[in-house]
Amino acid sequence: MAKVIINGKEETYDEGTRLLDIARIHQKGYKDDIVLANYKGKLTELNKAVTGVGPVEFLTTADKNGRRAYRRSVVFLLQRALMDVFPLPDNPYLRVEHSLGQGDFCTLEGVGKITNETLSELKKVMKRLVKDDIPLKKYSIKTDQAKDMFHSFNMKDKEQLLKYRTSSNINVYDLDGCIDYFYGYMVPSTGYLRYFDLIKFENGFMLMYPDGRKPDAPTKKVAEFTKPIKLFNVQQAASNFGDTMGVSTVGALNDAICSGRIKDIVLSQEAVMERNIGDLARNIAERKDVKFVMMAGPSSSGKTTFSHKLSAQLRALGLTPHPVPLDDFYLNRDQMPLDEYGEKDFESIEGLDIPYFNECMVKLLNGERVLLPNFNFKIGKREYNDHYMQLGDNDILVIEGIHGLNDRMSASLPAESKYKIYLSALTQLSIDEHNPLSTSDGRLIRRIVRDSRTRATSAAETIAMWDSVRRGEEKNIFPFQEQADAMFNTALIYEMAVLKLYVDPQLYAITPDDPSYPEAKRLIKLLDYFLPMAADVIPNNSLVREFIGGSCIL
Repeated sequence: MAKVIINGKEETYDEGTRLLDIARIHQKGYKDDIVLANYKGKLTELNKAVTGVGPVEFLTTADKNGRRAYRRSVVFLLQRALMDVFPLPDNPYLRVEHSLGQGDFCTLEGVGKITNETLSELKKVMKRLVKDDIPLKKYSIKTDQAKDMFHSFNMKDKEQLLKYRTSSNINVYDLDGCIDYFYGYMVPSTGYLRYFDLIKFENGFMLMYPDGRKPDAPTKKVAEFTKPIKLFNVQQAASNFGDTMGVSTVGALNDAICSGRIKDIVLSQEAVMERNIGDLARNIAERKDVKFVMMAGPSSSGKTTFSHKLSAQLRALGLTPHPVPLDDFYLNRDQMPLDEYGEKDFESIEGLDIPYFNECMVKLLNGERVLLPNFNFKIGKREYNDHYMQLGDNDILVIEGIHGLNDRMSASLPAESKYKIYLSALTQLSIDEHNPLSTSDGRLIRRIVRDSRTRATSAAETIAMWDSVRRGEEKNIFPFQEQADAMFNTALIYEMAVLKLYVDPQLYAITPDDPSYPEAKRLIKLLDYFLPMAADVIPNNSLVREFIGGSCIL
């Protein structure tokens, strides 16, 4: 007999009973669908059989790992549906390009223009497959055999990636004759995949999922697609650059490292970023009424380095930029609002002295001399240290903070006096044709490396706070991104290969008894697909130096 401990209670089952069977017994106690389990301290698919004694925590589509499993399984469902709608030899080449809102932007190569009729037929087949509740079968094969198989399937990206796999075996999934290799866990069967949509968009279509990120977000209703055109255009530009460099996937990046092309790619990427920052500075300078450059972006977007680079470009155009952190306008700590847990909420806009900020900025705009505050984080109070400012004809303020794009923050300033910039690290790479890299994972890895170097914060501590950081971004930054005058992508096509050298030792240091261990293990597995790259070819003014060190800017 096997024993499992669920919610502190011990239950006994026959050896070989699947977690799936136990989950069905307990499903009525969960609002959302159970799709995975944490069994004996490890993330586990529900087809796993229980043995011995061990704790079980069921994960639903409201949990981040459950959402990941659900979404990659829906992609597999789409692949299988394509086999019916476009039988061989006309089966198109599906590319899941990148995430966009609560969905993935996809394209089909080899079918011409995608029509609403095509998408309607695909949805019809996908729903039939869901109704049939077909199991997703998992089995292990030799890596060399997998390479040959994916070559025969014309899955070029997977074939290229597997060149660099050192393990002799890999796990593949079979959905009713559709075979693929995925980079994470899957749901047990198609019956779990009831909520999705296909929406025609630009030159492709959106594969939409439920949201489920917030406690009140429904996991049984597909999220609305708001058409974030600016964000999409920035992501497409990044993808086009990757295609131009011949490095659109992890396997292609590995090829570039092996062939010695990586130095040229690094220099080209850095040149493009400098050119784009220069173009942005010229756009700002041409708008003669602009006195306030308002910047915001999620954690580890490289805002500090970017603001220095932008300031340098503005100075080259004859302007005199002055940095003004919004943090200097925090309320004193004893006045800070509380969050739902009764803790001081340093990410809430209510924690900033909005009237005072507007008063100072309006006076500066009117040519007055103003004493600006500095916030002393050690004592939790604003201080006034002879920081006087008066704006001349060529002076411009570069204002950075979480709420920089929120019009509430600068409501008293005329719209023409502001230029708003949204920053984020939108990676150009995909793992392969069906698995884009998560931009959130890229920023988390950046932050682990930086926090360890500059704040003596362990990887486990950074991972532990990441969900809270992400909730703050969802609430305070992402809703305002489309209101920006410009979006700027700070991701570097090569950065994961160099960050790997710094972050791997920190992730391996997390022990199995640490709550952050499953996430650390997932990141280790992700980074295992990358060949390492030495940092000596990276210029000392590169944005990635903000994280790995050696910057001449900071």
